[in-house]
Amino acid sequence: MTVMSSLLLLVGSIMGGYSGIIGALIFALFLNIFAYWKSDKLALRMAGAKLAIESEYPQLHAIISEQCSLAAIERPKVYIISNESPNAFATGRSPKHASIAVTEGIIRLLSREELGAVIAHELAHVGNRDILIMSIVSTMASAVAMVAWMAKWSLFFGGFGGRGRSGGNAMFGIGGLLILAIVIPLLTTLVRLSISRTREFQADATGARTSGNPEALANALEKLEQGAQSHPMESNEALAHLYIVEPIHGQTMNFMNGKGMTRLLSTHPPTHERVKRLRRSNSNW
Repeated sequence: MTVMSSLLLLVGSIMGGYSGIIGALIFALFLNIFAYWKSDKLALRMAGAKLAIESEYPQLHAIISEQCSLAAIERPKVYIISNESPNAFATGRSPKHASIAVTEGIIRLLSREELGAVIAHELAHVGNRDILIMSIVSTMASAVAMVAWMAKWSLFFGGFGGRGRSGGNAMFGIGGLLILAIVIPLLTTLVRLSISRTREFQADATGARTSGNPEALANALEKLEQGAQSHPMESNEALAHLYIVEPIHGQTMNFMNGKGMTRLLSTHPPTHERVKRLRRSNSNW
């Protein structure tokens, strides 16, 4: 978060006028507040999720109730996604407005203990307020993206010269514009994805602690990775970061064992690393 804030200040310095940055930040804030309040309904609609009736999915409801009790968190709404690709996600701005969606594929693939550990992971996202954290990050990233968009257009019209409107020293020229239009947006993207991966590790740790079964979550992640590779989900890329494993290409985004730029540009940490951490924590217990 400090790095993201610093990038915003750097953008202001390059622009030579902070009024434009403040305006972009305010606009991004209102945009993301709207998304924050409506994100759960939008995500569920985009995923094609439908309410899971308890009489039709009694074991799923029982597992969720059990894990909510262990995590001391309010019971969320339960949704089902008609898809053979095994996956799950949670959404909602707070524990009182949370929803959990699971695919039919994950119910068929995992054992009761493994599914319980996955549910614990998703409840951890809710309890850790990850939706709020990512909304703040997205606000900052959106503000930078808007200014970068302005900079790209300015390249076509000769750039900015002289001093900024607020009297600051303009550093523009072609070099400054290229940094603003290309380098800084890339840095904000890398920071945002890094935070997303960090929240996955944290949800793994929290879910393992509340469920009391790190090994079950480790086994579930291994099965889900294989299942996502065998049955990639036709999902909107905007939802990819919500799922417990990358849904569209399975772990193909993490080929080469998640090394290099491929890892930096992934919304999820490599599954083998998540599993390694979980089993290490299990041995420490």
